[in-house]
Order: sequence, then structure tokens, then C-alpha cells
Amino acid sequence: MRWENLSVESDDHARADAALFGADTVTTRTFDTPEFRGITFHEVRARSILNRVPGASRMPFEWTVNPYRGCSHACVYCFARRTHSYLDLDTGLGFDSQIVVKVNAPELLRRQLASPRWHGEHIAMGTNVDCYQRAEGRYRLMPGIIAALRDHANPFSILTKGTLILRDLDLLTEAASVTDVGISVSVGFTDTALWRTVEPGTPAPERRLDVVRALGEHGIGCGVLMAPVIPFLSDHPDRLRATVRAIAASGATSVTPLVLHLRPGAREWFMAWLEREHPYLVRRYERLYADGAYAPKWYQRRITRQVHDLAREYGIGPTRAGTARRIREPEPAPPKPPEPTQLTLI
Repeated sequence: MRWENLSVESDDHARADAALFGADTVTTRTFDTPEFRGITFHEVRARSILNRVPGASRMPFEWTVNPYRGCSHACVYCFARRTHSYLDLDTGLGFDSQIVVKVNAPELLRRQLASPRWHGEHIAMGTNVDCYQRAEGRYRLMPGIIAALRDHANPFSILTKGTLILRDLDLLTEAASVTDVGISVSVGFTDTALWRTVEPGTPAPERRLDVVRALGEHGIGCGVLMAPVIPFLSDHPDRLRATVRAIAASGATSVTPLVLHLRPGAREWFMAWLEREHPYLVRRYERLYADGAYAPKWYQRRITRQVHDLAREYGIGPTRAGTARRIREPEPAPPKPPEPTQLTLI
């Protein structure tokens, strides 16, 4: 494995000279428990945890924190698969089962937030791999990360498919009392059979919508990133309607659709899956994605329009990508009427 190829910026698809951590800091572990069987964890002490997003990126934020690399969610379409090639690991099973854990992430973030060079910019989490994947249940990095952001009143957002975020509900509430906090849950579709094959390591879509519901019941507005919408598998109007209806029923504050994109690393793994599971669609995908990683604009616009129309029908609206949704504050109590006073003559 080429640990020296991991750089500060390479967490967000760029290279730099300064290594993110040294090979002598890596401890490799396996755990013979059902939830971690077949998974290898590489514990590292990172030199930096705040990652600047490359200027050419389409992302609507500039800074990210990624406490993990690789993801046991095993989503066949995950765009982050390519990052494992920097370690000489394959972007298929290696990405699903070889997980890099930055064990010093909370203390390192706290130190970097305290630096006079840091100006309190928004930090996005869950944008590369899920910070609430199964490993988080053992390593518990997110409580320390959220606490550091809370203590520095630093705005942040979290995108997740994991139900473990509810463990940190109290911390999220505390953070939202001092800064802007945005929470989004990713639910691209509600079809159970499709979920089992395309996102085998994730909680079921209905469990993720339970997270949205639970956050809302505790006063935390939560949006849904309807991603990915998978061409020819989850994009039928009836399936889009069923998904948006379920999202609305969960109490989501918004729904934002995102059509599947297939970057190098993810594209090869997804197309191999498609050949096994839906071989009749291979030629259609080759035509649809002939020009690159993204579906044609006409297709993206069609899906966006359909989802937004359904959202309006069910009483929820779209949101601007990357917008933080602040936790709702309690309504102020109505002012008390003034006490009657006795007028005096002078």
C-alpha cells in the first residue's frame, strides 16, 4: 500500500507534496465480529483533517472533513471509489473492505479550528464517504468532531445514509444553538429489491427516513438528497412518486434530486454490477453516458422537474445544494400585558 501517496488535498481528488500521514503511523486491525467480518481497518494518525475542495470541483462548499476513507456501505455507484487507487487498492472490493480510520481526527480538528489562520468557514462532512458508516460505531470519531465544531461555533453540514447519527442527537442540538447546522439524509429510492443489490451495506431506505422523522420530532430540520436517481431502474414516474411521497411523509424539509454520475473507478465497478444484474441495460448506459461521467443535461433536467413537481404536490420544496438548514428555534412566548399602574398627581 502506498501511504506516501495520500496528501492533504488528495482526500478531495487532488495531489500535494506533503503526505497526509506516514507509513510508520499505520496500525492494521481486523475484528472477528459479525458486523466487521471481512473488513480490515487501517488506523492512522493524520497530519491534517481540514481538506480544501479543488477549485474546479462542482461542490458548493470549500472545506470538508473526512474521518474515514473507504466505506462498508458498499454502494456500487460511489464516486469516492477512485480515492482507493491512490493506495494501490482496488476500487471495488478493496474500497468496501479496506477502511482507513483517522483515529486522531477529533483532536486534530480542534487544534486546526483554534489556529489564527482558520476563519470559521463552513465545513461539509459525508461528502466523500459516510462518516456514519459501520466503523463509526466502534471508533466513535464523530462525537469529538461535532463537539469541536460546537465549541468553536463553526458552521457545518452532514450528509449520511447512516442511522447512527441519532446517537449524536444531543450534540447536534447543542451545536445548532450556537451555529448553523445542516443535516441531510441520502435516500435515492424506496424500492427494497434495488436497495439490497445496489446499496447492500446501508440501512434500508425506510430506516433512513425514520432518521429524518426522528430529527424533525426533536426540532432538527432535515432535508433529503434524493441520490442517486438511477436511470432505467429508479426513474420510472411511479417510482419517483413513491419515493417523494415517502420522503414527504417523513417530514423532510426539502428534497433535492441528483442523477447518477459515473466517475472513473466507480464507472467500472458499476458497469460490472450492471452486466451481472441487468445485462439488458448495458448498451443503454453506454449510450446515455457516452460523453463522460454525467448523464445528458436534458435527462437531468427532466428528472429534476419531475421530482420538484412531485415535491410541490406533496407539500415539500427543493433546496439550493449545500444550503445549511438551521435547527428551528422555539417560538418566543407572547409578551405579557403591562401591569396596571396608579397615576399620581404632582
